[in-house]
Amino acid sequence: MSNSHFFAMLSRMKFISRWGLMNNTKSENISEHSLQVGMFAHLLVLLHNERTGESRNAERAALLGMYHDVTEIITGDMPTPVKYYNPEIVSSYKKVEKLAGERLVSMLPENLSDIYREIILIENKEDRELAVYVKAADKLSALVKCIEEIRMGNDEFKKAKSSTEQALKSMNIPEVETFMEVFLPSFSFTLDEMH
Repeated sequence: MSNSHFFAMLSRMKFISRWGLMNNTKSENISEHSLQVGMFAHLLVLLHNERTGESRNAERAALLGMYHDVTEIITGDMPTPVKYYNPEIVSSYKKVEKLAGERLVSMLPENLSDIYREIILIENKEDRELAVYVKAADKLSALVKCIEEIRMGNDEFKKAKSSTEQALKSMNIPEVETFMEVFLPSFSFTLDEMH
């Protein structure tokens, strides 16, 4: 097996900052964010399975969450207001993300490339179904960031919090509602208040 740059590239996730247009009290990188998205996606699928009796793959959802932003190593983090400004930008950016994903996959040994292509580019039906929970987990992670920034006195995140809450509600996913009722309030607490 020849040398591969794939995981060395992925280690650069820690250098890609999120919320680039916002004044942050604490910077957040896509490595930190992706771990949280993976954990939240895992929980959302577990809650779905409990509610419906289905057996969707929560571990796979966690994996997809961990890898959901790896293309940003190449593209950088595009701020939401820019990324979703109009349908042309959305369409063009999706093409750029796909090319970036293919570029990363090309760094793998041939015997691993198909496995990681499915994870990064979400090419099969089951993964597309799980991607709904990854997207919701991504929004929940953004909401947590807003809550933490506001708790630190940073009013810059008030509008982002409101629009993120609205986006989550419009997803109409019962498991998201459960997360927001059961787990979200604690993010407003201090450590002492959680004991």
